[in-house]
Amino acid sequence: MPDASPVLPPRSLPSTSSAPVSPDVDVDPAAVVPPSGGWPGDPALGRVVEAFRLLQVRHARLLAHESATRGLNVTDTRFLVHLGATDGHATTPKQAGDQLELSTGAMTSLLDRLERRGLVERRPNPGDRRSILVQSTPAGLAVAREVGDTWAAVFGAAIAPADRTAVASAFEAIGASLDGHHRAVTAR
Repeated sequence: MPDASPVLPPRSLPSTSSAPVSPDVDVDPAAVVPPSGGWPGDPALGRVVEAFRLLQVRHARLLAHESATRGLNVTDTRFLVHLGATDGHATTPKQAGDQLELSTGAMTSLLDRLERRGLVERRPNPGDRRSILVQSTPAGLAVAREVGDTWAAVFGAAIAPADRTAVASAFEAIGASLDGHHRAVTAR
């Protein structure tokens, strides 16, 4: 069993930074330049695209903060959340690397880091003796749960209970459309 080093407690981020910070800018969706074949005559679609872009920026900011307060990098946190979503099931490094779009070497480095911190453990794969399985430890699941709780609080504050099923359906449809587009352009 790997050394179960304790998880570092959350640390505060400095209130001032020497790094330049870009200000948040509100953008009029009607003024956003559409891609070729975009949304002429449909300013609502421009608003959706701009809202999605801003959501990505704000999510990246929150994920970076949640990671830094735990002494992790964003990819570490994304992996722990991925494992947390498997409902306690293990995954292979190859499956996780594909999900996170990481090379074999990058995945090995990530697993080494998280295993040293006691957040994941490797064990033999009973279905394939040439590979291993990776599973969260209780400390890794706690990180995933804490980050998930943050997201739940944010979404819970922003989306009325009566609208949550519709928003989830919209996210699922957007995700499926993004996957379909990705498959189509990579098949060329």
